Amino acid sequence: MPRRVGRVFRPGSLADVKGRPTRNTVAGALLLLLFGSACAAHKGPTSNPRAERELASDLTRVFGAPVMSQGLWGVEVKSLDSGRVLFEHNARTLVMPASNMKILTLATAAETLGWNFCFTTTLETGAAVEGGVLKGDLIVRGTGDPTINSRNERAAAVFDEWASALKAAGITRIDGAIVGDDNAFDDQGLGAGWSWDYLQYGYAAPVGALEVNENVARLTVRPGATEGDPAVLELAPGSGLQAVNHAYTGAAKSAVTIDFERRVDQPILIVTGSLAIDAQPATRDVAVVNPTIYFAQSLKDALIARGIDVTGGAVDADDRGDLPAPDARRVLAQSQSPALREIATVLMKVSQNLYAETLLKAAGAAQGGLGTTEGGRVATRALLSSWGIPQSTYVQYDGSGLSRYDYVTADLIVTILARMFGDPRHKDAFVATLPVAGKDGTIASRMKKTRAEGNAIAKTGSIANVRSLSGYVHTRDGETLAFSILANSFTIPAATVNWIADLAVETLANFTRR
Repeated sequence: MPRRVGRVFRPGSLADVKGRPTRNTVAGALLLLLFGSACAAHKGPTSNPRAERELASDLTRVFGAPVMSQGLWGVEVKSLDSGRVLFEHNARTLVMPASNMKILTLATAAETLGWNFCFTTTLETGAAVEGGVLKGDLIVRGTGDPTINSRNERAAAVFDEWASALKAAGITRIDGAIVGDDNAFDDQGLGAGWSWDYLQYGYAAPVGALEVNENVARLTVRPGATEGDPAVLELAPGSGLQAVNHAYTGAAKSAVTIDFERRVDQPILIVTGSLAIDAQPATRDVAVVNPTIYFAQSLKDALIARGIDVTGGAVDADDRGDLPAPDARRVLAQSQSPALREIATVLMKVSQNLYAETLLKAAGAAQGGLGTTEGGRVATRALLSSWGIPQSTYVQYDGSGLSRYDYVTADLIVTILARMFGDPRHKDAFVATLPVAGKDGTIASRMKKTRAEGNAIAKTGSIANVRSLSGYVHTRDGETLAFSILANSFTIPAATVNWIADLAVETLANFTRR
């Protein structure tokens, strides 16, 4: 296999800048340097068939490693400067993409919604205000904003704004319920082909038109008073789950083994394992049952904490037949999400599944009508068909790639990457969303001290027996390559698969035609 190359000094790189720029600043500046205006001055690559043959030979050895003989690779590498495919291996074989499916979802959202698209959430009512009291329900109506969460403390800021707006409207008490209107989307929160045994985890949280804290409730586990006592559980209100405590207090300095599972037939969360008597509280993120109820409960609690009393409960509008129609309500407060370009950065850099499912439904809603996954799939098919991409090259069941029914080819992914890179409407915004090797996102710890560090930008993917890595890298000559590396059906450690993929990208970064 090609040897790894150590850290290379790059004149003018950010390593020479004084001060301590933040990780995001460094990564963003690197992207501008590597993939921005400097690329416009790069001349097309000189033809060197021998160099291309040597590259193909190197990559054949990388992907032909015996350790992966029982697995399956789908790989394609294409020069975006010359348009030539430099390497392919099973490039047109359908394989599961895991979170590389987000590349399709983001391309669809960017084309359908636009990079400046924002979600809107409103507080509405049809009731009168008398003597500081809202004489009826407060209705929160959502269109899918996934950003009302703890990232940058946005949820707290939104609740602060809403409480202030209600007080400005003369409301200090609500004699009614907090009602969640989620009718912009359908009620199918889970994706087809999602595995039942991970539905309790935060990364599989259900999607809805109302989303708060990424539809994840915090489970806190504390040790009991003495060794052997039951552990003490606390589950955030509104989760829709009943916690059953099988966890106990372990001996001092013992390992933390807290885990949880969710019953398939009932909304019951079974907590197991132990927590040392001298341990700090353990926290776990649990997917909620009904995002709308969770949002309404969170809003109710937030208003009470900010001095607005609420006498009613937290209710899903679907359970109420007496609500005024939207055009019969008046708006008391309104919030807009950050623009899609900011939402997409979280989507891609941390691989946020809920964001992906939300954007797919929003793309469907933009075609007119209800936000559904099928509507989003229709939008994806329309986009890819307009690019001349046949439907036989992919199977899409969700937006995130959690589904094991999803299939793509490496050639498809590279084609989309080339399209987004070559379109001035999308290039800069799309490139900025991708994790930077050795710097941030899901590849912050990968490819360090190589020519790929701070150079390669790529979307990862990870579900059981699937790993993927697709994006862009510059060669030693400054040539821009798009690549897709998809691994399926392996039983070796996933870290070994990632190492092989990284080695391939490092090989591309070291490629020269000279």
